[in-house]
Amino acid sequence: MALEAYAATDPSPHRDNNEDSFHVDVEHAVFIVADGMGGNAAGEVASRLAVEALGAVLTGADDPDETRLVRDADLQDATESLRERLRYGMNQASVRIRREIEVYPSYSGMGTTVVALVMSEQQAHIAHVGDSRAYLYRGGRLTRLTRDHSVVQQEIDAGRLTPELARMVRHKHVLTQSVGAQGTVEPDTLTRSVTAGDVFILCSDGLTDPMDDEQIQEVVRATPADLLADTLVREALDRGGEDNVTIVVIAVT
Repeated sequence: MALEAYAATDPSPHRDNNEDSFHVDVEHAVFIVADGMGGNAAGEVASRLAVEALGAVLTGADDPDETRLVRDADLQDATESLRERLRYGMNQASVRIRREIEVYPSYSGMGTTVVALVMSEQQAHIAHVGDSRAYLYRGGRLTRLTRDHSVVQQEIDAGRLTPELARMVRHKHVLTQSVGAQGTVEPDTLTRSVTAGDVFILCSDGLTDPMDDEQIQEVVRATPADLLADTLVREALDRGGEDNVTIVVIAVT
């Protein structure tokens, strides 16, 4: 399995700073997008710390015995071990952020969304907290792999809001879970098999606010993988995006 990865980010013309962070490591097949929140530039601190802490766990630089991938284990055990590493890494990121708040009280309340993908043994392992998303494009179809941890998503799940109406409500960015601000987190994790031609997309909500899934799919269908990250960023801003937008594209070649 060979991978190519591309990334693009833009603060947007409406923002003075970029609170998004990302990590692309093709050698270790580790990819992360984080979207920070908090005043006094704390959002960009939170996302950077989360990416650093989670990246260190997923690349083995900070990998305790209880989460270490057992190479000799069967596939099911290895898969669960990697997903446990993702869960552990998310909580290490949360601890790192809270320790920073202890040192700098003005950062109180800062946190971040995180979506991460790790490739191993023809499988993609994904974890997320918050409303940054992961998508898979396969066979001409775009599939959303993550479900937002947000109040609006809860309303959609309960049948009280349609996805179309949800895009217009004022509280659509209120999260039910984030890394850092709320202590221990319970990330959603999943594993997907990987085949040649697959394209995975990690993104902050700077993409999904101005564009729905069908619009994103149209762009993905028409764009080569090496141009896709830049093209999606440009499309999001051209369609009125006002937030920081970050895209990581992982193509299985």
